[in-house]
Amino acid sequence: MNSMQPYLSASPYIDCDSPAIVDLARQLAGRTNTEITLVRACFEFVRDEIRHSADFKLNPVTCKASAVLQHKTGYCYAKSHLLAALLRANGIPAGLCYQRLSIGDSGAPYCLHGLNAVYLSEFGWQRLDARGNKPGVNAQFNPPAEALAFAIREPQERNLPEIWAEPLQVVVEVLERSSSYEQVLANLPDIALCA
Repeated sequence: MNSMQPYLSASPYIDCDSPAIVDLARQLAGRTNTEITLVRACFEFVRDEIRHSADFKLNPVTCKASAVLQHKTGYCYAKSHLLAALLRANGIPAGLCYQRLSIGDSGAPYCLHGLNAVYLSEFGWQRLDARGNKPGVNAQFNPPAEALAFAIREPQERNLPEIWAEPLQVVVEVLERSSSYEQVLANLPDIALCA
């Protein structure tokens, strides 16, 4: 089996075979002529056109990529599902990454932050963060440079090194059991660090 296949395949939460996602993926591809410009178009669409649920105080809580597109809102995790789906629908390998960040200015409690990795033929795997910009957050796509939404600032914060083909179960559980953006905000997912 091709080692990239999991990063190109449709799944319950990254439903890149959804007609609405396939249609948008084709529209975005029609405006570009290189792999980099196609990835940038998909990234900028999700970053700029899909509103971050907590920033804009929006419901419903979304998880599945097609629901994020339908409702035009999602937490960082859900936005990363949509970006992965758009990239996969265009035949570009895409996965999910996470950072562990302090919820406040520093120290506990901590939570996961969802972002993506994309495989570029020129550069290999590159992380990109379509969370949505706001004052103090300026994520860009300009490979091979990396400009994520958040920097790691202290020892209990981490860039988790894995690139997952599917979302972490702890993320899916929080999104699926929450009926409002406030519930997600009060129960942001986290994982214990091994070391």
